[in-house]
Amino acid sequence: MTDMTESRCINMTEKTAEKMTGEISEKKTGKKAEKTAGKMIGNIAGIMIGNIAGKMIGNITRKKQVQEFRKNRLAVLGVLLIAFLAFLALFAPLVSPHDPLEQKLERGLEGPSLEYPFGTDNLGRCIFSRVVYGTQVSLGIGVLVVTATSIAGTLLGILSGYKGGLFDEIVMRGVDIVLAFPNIILALVIAGLLGSGFFNVVLALSLTQWPVYTRLVRAQVLSLKKQAFVEAARALRASNFYIMRRHILPNCMGSVVVLGTLEIAHVIIFAAALSFLGLGIPMPTAEWGSMLKEGIPYLLSAPHLTFFPGLMIMLTVLAFNFAGDGLRDCLDTGTGVMA
Repeated sequence: MTDMTESRCINMTEKTAEKMTGEISEKKTGKKAEKTAGKMIGNIAGIMIGNIAGKMIGNITRKKQVQEFRKNRLAVLGVLLIAFLAFLALFAPLVSPHDPLEQKLERGLEGPSLEYPFGTDNLGRCIFSRVVYGTQVSLGIGVLVVTATSIAGTLLGILSGYKGGLFDEIVMRGVDIVLAFPNIILALVIAGLLGSGFFNVVLALSLTQWPVYTRLVRAQVLSLKKQAFVEAARALRASNFYIMRRHILPNCMGSVVVLGTLEIAHVIIFAAALSFLGLGIPMPTAEWGSMLKEGIPYLLSAPHLTFFPGLMIMLTVLAFNFAGDGLRDCLDTGTGVMA
């Protein structure tokens, strides 16, 4: 009897110990689960608060940037001039009083008048109408070249800076090779090989302008990928594509827009230079560079042939430079990078 009683006591003791151990382990597991859940909730709340705060700061920053831009009178003047040039390019048939290709040899080399506000050229064509239609060509080349080169250069810069390694070496050596030649010389060689024409000019200038975007964006990516918000995105197992699209690209766009605005002015000058040298837009198409070339023989007897196309080139370049400088100044007043 005594042995049976002792065995029962031992069994009861073991069961009690097991229950106590189970309760202790359940409490520990519960505490761990609570801590894990607390961390997850904290991370989610932190991300939500960060997004809300980022949007609020972004709105405040944009308002400050708009105010800074409005204070810059030259920048506002540049935007107004660009809007005026865009109006001329879009509504050239309505603005022009004559057909830009219509020839009246008996009215050749006339000075400015009510019928011909900018006078006529050696073939009796209306210079005002040709200048207006030339706006379409010059702005078209500038916008197309900058759009193509900014997209290609930005993508190469982001991939090169973020990935690194062999791809980075290949891209940057290509940048060094292109930048080793003066842009206008390389454009002349390419245009000479391709021949004259609108799309050949766009292609020749695009092949010489993309490295400036690649080098600028790559330098920014090398700095951005070390930022805390990028490291946090990696810790949350975000894909490289998501990080580049959501965190890297938006923080590079400001500099790309400023550079693109300034580069339009350079592209217009290069396009006019190619046409002036006979490798750009062929005659009789109205283009400012080719109009300058046609007016050189009459520089002393009829200076209005070169004055008005040259004036339009100068005003266009100044407009984009003023606007670009204003954008750069107002973006520099921002409050850092966007997470």
